[in-house]
Amino acid sequence: MQIWTSGVASPRGILRVARETEAGGWDGLVVVDSQNLSGDPYVSLAMAATVTDRIGLGPGVTNSVTRTAAVTATSIASVQRVAEGRAVMGIGRGDSALAHLGRSPARLAQFERYLRHLQAYLKGEAVPFDDIVDISADVAPPMSELQLADAPADSCIGWIAGTDKVPVEVAASGPRVIEIGARHADRLMFTLGADVERIAWGIDQARHARQKAGLDPDGIAFGAYINSACHPDMDTARDLVRGGLTTFARFSVMHGKASGPLTDDNRNVLQDLRSNYDMRKHTQGDSRQAGVLTPDFIDRFAIVGPPERCIERLKGLADLGLDKVIISGGRRGADPEAAKEAQILMEREVLPAF
Repeated sequence: MQIWTSGVASPRGILRVARETEAGGWDGLVVVDSQNLSGDPYVSLAMAATVTDRIGLGPGVTNSVTRTAAVTATSIASVQRVAEGRAVMGIGRGDSALAHLGRSPARLAQFERYLRHLQAYLKGEAVPFDDIVDISADVAPPMSELQLADAPADSCIGWIAGTDKVPVEVAASGPRVIEIGARHADRLMFTLGADVERIAWGIDQARHARQKAGLDPDGIAFGAYINSACHPDMDTARDLVRGGLTTFARFSVMHGKASGPLTDDNRNVLQDLRSNYDMRKHTQGDSRQAGVLTPDFIDRFAIVGPPERCIERLKGLADLGLDKVIISGGRRGADPEAAKEAQILMEREVLPAF
C-alpha cells in the first residue's frame, strides 16, 4: 500500500516540502486547491516535480466548478509532462474553494458530466460543444455568432497525445458520489474516516454500482484520505489530528444526513460538528468545531497513537483492499513541537513497515 502525504500549494515553499517528502520515504505528495486560501496547485506541483525524482504528485483535491474540464485536464497534463508520468488527478465536488465564492459543493449531475469530460480530455478524445453547458451564453455567446470561415467541430486537447494518461481519483463519502466515482474514476479515494467497517461499506457500495452499470466490479482501485498522528501520548496525538479531522469528518454529514455505518454517539458528534462548523476556522485544531470531537470519535475516525498502533490500523485498511492512503494535514492550532515529533516517528517507524 502506498502512503502519501499532503501539503499547501505554495509555489516557493513547495520546493522544500517536496524534497523533504521524498527524503522522508513517502510515496507521494498532494496539495490543496483552494484559491482564496493558498497558491495555485498546478504551479506548485510542477515546481515540486523539478526537485524530485520518485514521488507521485497531484491536487488533493480540485473541484468541478472553478475551472472548466479542459483547463483542469491541460493543467494536470502539463504537470504530467514535467513529472515524467508521476501525476495523478484528485477531484471532488468542492469545499473551501467554493465556500469562499459563496457556493456549496457542485450538484451531482454537473459533477458526473465534468468527470466524463475530464476523462475524455485526458484520453485525447473530443467533447461535443453541445455537451459543454457550464459556460452560460450570457457570459460567452456561441462561436457561430462570429460567422467564421472555418472552426473546430468539437473540443479536444490535441497536444495531450503521447502523454501518459493521468489517472483520475475521486474523493467520495456519500453513496451517490461513491456511485458516480465508481463509474468514472480510476481510483476511488474514500473520505469516510479510518474505521474498517465504514471503508468496507464504501467498497461494497462502489462494487455494487459498477455491477449495476455493467462494469467489472474489480476494475477500479480503492484508497482513502486518512487523518493520522503518530505519537506515544494518545491525548497529544488526538490534538494533532483534531483540526484536519473536522474537515474530513464533515464530508460525511455535510448535507444533513450522515452516511455509512455509525454508532449513535458518533452520529451525534457528526451532527454537532455540522452545526458548529465555522469555515473561517477551516482545518484549525483550536476552532469551535474541533471542540466537539470526542476521544472515542477521534480514535475511530482517525489513526492516532504510538507507531505499533498506527501500523496495525493501516495494515487493517490494506487488508480491505486499499492500495493507497493519503495522510491529510491540518495541523493548524496544534503544538508544532509535537507535530514535528509525530512526523519523525511516522517516517522512521511507520513508513518502513509498508
